[in-house]
Amino acid sequence: MGPSVQGSERSVVTIGVYDGVHRGHQRVVERAVSVARERGLRSVAVTFEPHPDEVVRPGSHPPRLTSARRRAELLGGLGVDEIDTVAFTFGLSRNSPDEFAQNVLAERLRAAVVVVGENFLFGQGASGDVETLRTLGDKYDFEVEAVPELDAVSSTAIRERLVTGDVAGAADRLGRPHRVEGVVVRGYQRGRQLGFPTANVETPQHTAIPADGVYAGWLECVPVANLPALYEGERWPAAISVGTNPTFEGVPRTVEAYALDRDDLELYGVHVAVEFAARLRGNTRFDSIDELIAQIHADVAATRRLTT
Repeated sequence: MGPSVQGSERSVVTIGVYDGVHRGHQRVVERAVSVARERGLRSVAVTFEPHPDEVVRPGSHPPRLTSARRRAELLGGLGVDEIDTVAFTFGLSRNSPDEFAQNVLAERLRAAVVVVGENFLFGQGASGDVETLRTLGDKYDFEVEAVPELDAVSSTAIRERLVTGDVAGAADRLGRPHRVEGVVVRGYQRGRQLGFPTANVETPQHTAIPADGVYAGWLECVPVANLPALYEGERWPAAISVGTNPTFEGVPRTVEAYALDRDDLELYGVHVAVEFAARLRGNTRFDSIDELIAQIHADVAATRRLTT
């Protein structure tokens, strides 16, 4: 989407990949929105798609904490007037800091103020920093405000928590539960056979999925264009399984969610979100189906205590 600020209207701009829109990002964006309102200008959040790492170093795309759609939703919820998603190309990655400031900030967005995190880097080889940006602001007629970072709050730190299954630690840094989204597809239907029908969620490539294990959380139906809108906006406490289900051999890694007390849901083809509240346990191979069913009952009880 392109910004409507091109032309005579100037703007307050904030720039970043903003993957996760975590608590640190929120501080920067909220400050940009505040400055824009104080000055009677429009606020614009500039993000990039695809992730710059994938363009600069193909094959190094980090796990995504938010989809582009979810990121835009979260930024909009912070009060941003417009979101400008810039196509990050190899050519753009070769722009010097000066070229980026001129072409994107001054000419495309007509920035009056640029609000960034204090560790902001930009331009070819990440060669520009906040001081570089201030110098270029003098040249191209925009002010620069740097917002202090929050200790231990970064997209990298959140990914590290998810790798270990620490979804509570991730949520503390995000300011909300971590979620993964995708379309419900047919699985092996073993959960239904056991009395706990699960939604088997097909997640997009590069999704940041927590470590294998069983979690308490929620399952929510999210309306998306061109997909069925069944149960739109409904949200249920859910016991969530991530992994290969070691009791049944040869199963690929999956994300499955059982909505508590609901065996009547028909979710195939529906876009859903799975949110993680707490990790209950790691994956275990059970010697019998009866043992597995007993453990699922315990997982459901624990989920109910944590989410209802």
